[in-house]
Amino acid sequence: MDFLIVSEYILLVALAIFVLATIRITTRKTIAMSLVGVSGLAIAVAVILILLKNIYGVGFCTDIATALIILGPVGTIAFSRVLRGGD
Repeated sequence: MDFLIVSEYILLVALAIFVLATIRITTRKTIAMSLVGVSGLAIAVAVILILLKNIYGVGFCTDIATALIILGPVGTIAFSRVLRGGD
Protein backbone atom coordinates (compact mmCIF):
# COMPACT_ATOMS: atom_id res chain seq x y z
CA MET A 1 0.00 0.00 0.00
CA ASP A 2 1.30 3.41 -0.92
CA PHE A 3 2.12 5.97 1.78
CA LEU A 4 -0.22 8.52 0.15
CA ILE A 5 -3.18 6.14 0.31
CA VAL A 6 -2.49 5.38 3.98
CA SER A 7 -2.31 9.07 4.81
CA GLU A 8 -5.59 9.70 2.94
CA TYR A 9 -7.31 7.01 5.00
CA ILE A 10 -5.91 8.51 8.21
CA LEU A 11 -7.24 11.91 7.10
CA LEU A 12 -10.66 10.35 6.45
CA VAL A 13 -10.75 9.00 10.00
CA ALA A 14 -9.71 12.39 11.40
CA LEU A 15 -12.40 14.11 9.33
CA ALA A 16 -15.00 11.65 10.59
CA ILE A 17 -14.09 12.63 14.16
CA PHE A 18 -14.25 16.30 13.13
CA VAL A 19 -17.72 15.75 11.64
CA LEU A 20 -18.92 14.34 14.95
CA ALA A 21 -17.47 17.35 16.78
CA THR A 22 -19.17 19.81 14.41
CA ILE A 23 -22.49 18.04 14.83
CA ARG A 24 -22.10 18.48 18.58
CA ILE A 25 -21.26 22.18 18.08
CA THR A 26 -24.30 22.58 15.83
CA THR A 27 -26.64 21.36 18.56
CA ARG A 28 -25.61 24.12 20.99
CA LYS A 29 -28.20 26.60 22.21
CA THR A 30 -27.03 29.74 20.40
CA ILE A 31 -27.56 30.50 16.75
CA ALA A 32 -23.96 31.63 16.31
CA MET A 33 -22.62 28.26 17.44
CA SER A 34 -25.03 26.52 15.10
CA LEU A 35 -23.75 28.58 12.17
CA VAL A 36 -20.16 27.76 13.09
CA GLY A 37 -20.99 24.07 13.33
CA VAL A 38 -22.78 23.95 10.00
CA SER A 39 -19.94 25.81 8.28
CA GLY A 40 -17.40 23.40 9.72
CA LEU A 41 -19.54 20.47 8.68
CA ALA A 42 -19.76 21.74 5.10
CA ILE A 43 -15.99 22.11 4.91
CA ALA A 44 -15.42 18.63 6.34
CA VAL A 45 -17.87 17.01 3.93
CA ALA A 46 -16.29 18.85 0.99
CA VAL A 47 -12.82 17.61 1.95
CA ILE A 48 -14.16 14.07 2.40
CA LEU A 49 -15.67 14.23 -1.08
CA ILE A 50 -12.38 15.40 -2.59
CA LEU A 51 -10.57 12.54 -0.84
CA LEU A 52 -13.12 10.04 -2.16
CA LYS A 53 -12.49 11.37 -5.65
CA ASN A 54 -8.74 10.91 -5.23
CA ILE A 55 -9.01 7.42 -3.74
CA TYR A 56 -11.81 5.88 -5.82
CA GLY A 57 -11.95 8.14 -8.88
CA VAL A 58 -15.58 9.22 -8.52
CA GLY A 59 -15.91 12.19 -10.88
CA PHE A 60 -18.96 14.01 -9.55
CA CYS A 61 -17.51 14.45 -6.05
CA THR A 62 -15.57 17.50 -7.20
CA ASP A 63 -18.71 19.24 -8.41
CA ILE A 64 -20.58 18.59 -5.18
CA ALA A 65 -17.61 19.72 -3.06
CA THR A 66 -17.29 22.92 -5.08
CA ALA A 67 -20.98 23.67 -4.62
CA LEU A 68 -20.69 23.07 -0.87
CA ILE A 69 -17.68 25.37 -0.56
CA ILE A 70 -19.37 28.16 -2.55
CA LEU A 71 -22.89 27.89 -1.12
CA GLY A 72 -21.85 27.38 2.52
CA PRO A 73 -20.63 30.94 3.17
CA VAL A 74 -23.38 32.40 0.99
CA GLY A 75 -26.04 30.68 3.11
CA THR A 76 -24.35 31.78 6.32
CA ILE A 77 -24.24 35.41 5.19
CA ALA A 78 -27.86 35.31 4.04
CA PHE A 79 -29.05 33.76 7.29
CA SER A 80 -27.13 36.25 9.42
CA ARG A 81 -28.62 39.14 7.42
CA VAL A 82 -32.12 37.79 8.01
CA LEU A 83 -31.44 37.52 11.74
CA ARG A 84 -30.01 41.04 11.84
CA GLY A 85 -33.04 42.53 10.17
CA GLY A 86 -31.97 42.63 6.51
CA ASP A 87 -31.00 46.22 5.72
